[in-house]
Amino acid sequence: MGKMLSEVNLAYMAGLIDGDGAIMALIEKHAEKKFKFRVRVAMKLTQKKPDILRWMREKLRYGSLSRNRSTFEWITKDQKNIHDLLKHLHPYLKIKKKQASIALQLIETSIETKKDLLKSARLADTLSSYNPRSSKRRKNFATMIEDSISPND
Repeated sequence: MGKMLSEVNLAYMAGLIDGDGAIMALIEKHAEKKFKFRVRVAMKLTQKKPDILRWMREKLRYGSLSRNRSTFEWITKDQKNIHDLLKHLHPYLKIKKKQASIALQLIETSIETKKDLLKSARLADTLSSYNPRSSKRRKNFATMIEDSISPND
């Protein structure tokens, strides 16, 4: 990806993410996973007009666009794409640099044990605490997972 995007485009995307983007952690129930949960990172960018979002999707070649009542969003949940994008944007991020670091840790953590899952849940909680809009609807992922996993696991 780095060769596909110029330094100028990477810096511009980082500015967009810093200003109007979000890097979020999602912990979802997932029946096929060992501990019945999966940890994912999502990224989105919100704008009043879709033009810059179309440009971003065209440059990255992934993500989807949707329309809300008064805004448009570009969003991706593909872990490999997010990992690659954050690695390339990290040097240019200012406001969301810490969130990007936590998101990269989440993506790079493999979940083999209950302890790994709880570590990821705590990282997800930390990432969520940086998102001001999450504070009213945020769940405590670590507690949710501790409550649902049998002590025998």
